[in-house]
Amino acid sequence: MTQHAHRHQPARDTGPGEGARAAVRRLRRDFAGELRLPGDPGHDAGRCQGHCTAGPRPAIVAEASGPADVRAAVVAARKHTLPLAVRATGHGTHVPAGDGILLRTSAMATVLVDPARRVARVGPGARWGQVIAAAAPFGLAPLSASDPTVGVTGSTLGGGVGWLSREYGFAADNVLRAEVVTADGRHVTASPDRHPSLFWALRGGGGNFGVVTSLEFRLHPVSQVYAGTAYFPAERAAGTLALYRDWIAGAPDELSTAVLLTPLPAAAQVPGPLRGRRVLAIRALYTGEAAEAERLLRPLRQAAGPALWEAMGPASSAATAMGGIRCRQAEFFDHLPDAVIEAITSGTLVPVEVRHWAGAMARPRPGAGPVGHRTVPLSVTPGARAPELEAVLRAHATGVAFLNFLSDPTRTPSAYTVGDYRRLREVKAAYDPDNVFRRNLNIPPAP
Repeated sequence: MTQHAHRHQPARDTGPGEGARAAVRRLRRDFAGELRLPGDPGHDAGRCQGHCTAGPRPAIVAEASGPADVRAAVVAARKHTLPLAVRATGHGTHVPAGDGILLRTSAMATVLVDPARRVARVGPGARWGQVIAAAAPFGLAPLSASDPTVGVTGSTLGGGVGWLSREYGFAADNVLRAEVVTADGRHVTASPDRHPSLFWALRGGGGNFGVVTSLEFRLHPVSQVYAGTAYFPAERAAGTLALYRDWIAGAPDELSTAVLLTPLPAAAQVPGPLRGRRVLAIRALYTGEAAEAERLLRPLRQAAGPALWEAMGPASSAATAMGGIRCRQAEFFDHLPDAVIEAITSGTLVPVEVRHWAGAMARPRPGAGPVGHRTVPLSVTPGARAPELEAVLRAHATGVAFLNFLSDPTRTPSAYTVGDYRRLREVKAAYDPDNVFRRNLNIPPAP
């Protein structure tokens, strides 16, 4: 039986100014970390890390030093009816806490690895690069995001996809337990046998159900991979993408790939053959032998033509977070139409990534969380605003979304199946009936 949060009418203050002042008084008594008010040194830096959204500034930036601080901030926001936004590293922060409390957990960045159990336990401020570094000496790797600077908790709660996900599933599918401060100020453990409905919702439902103060998840035996990027002339992009959309059907789960079309600057750090030109890039990671990786990739490479520059080969497990396009909003496809290939290759100069999903992501364990639309095999992600391209993508896409790759809060329901979204709203009603955690890609509580 789900344990319900106590529904009550929060105390009403005379106005937002008085409410903020009362919250400051309370936090100065109960909060051990730093409190930064408008005009204080570090207030704007704390507000703007990650997503810096125009609009009202938070009345308080609260830098939590531990779970007790998280609880104090949640209780203060609720008591004084102030907006509350939570930010660790910036991933998933989309709506500012204007005139409210911005709770930052970036200082809570502990990473502990248990090699015998193949498990990591991290604080909400940890980044994937830290986990990779801690696990690598034991021949283990996490299901990290493509970028090692991304925060572990934010990306995992939104699903979590990376270069090992085709073999081992979403990061959310590998969570074992979480410590959570709920909207009513309780500090609970969510696991398969403790608060199971909350545990289910956390693994893909984003930051809608509480503030995670620690996360425990599986690590996998990956020490060496074949990985990297090969660059080719952009003129071969259309033919390569036409082959790619069919070639992926035979790709094994151990192989993750993406095809990227991008302009490169005429900068000294760019290799000479690529400098100042638009290029086609094939990115790949394979967890088997190099010779087999090269055999599998040969058809793609032949379609793309002679390489302009090679940066692909055997690598350490650190390559499991070898980077990727800076994501705005991805669209998903069952098959890549010719019109989309045409729009990608000739209609825009912004970076565009076409990525292969499926594999183990499409075969979740029993009881897996609400990561939706697992069987859709392809995403297309522009790296910057491109209205004409975006219009073509929307016209041909499935219309579904992935929470981590979603920037429009109005499209949040499209990240889930109808049944999962209904159940998420029921869990929200149980644990956050007043929608305290709403400065995000929000899932409102069921009536």
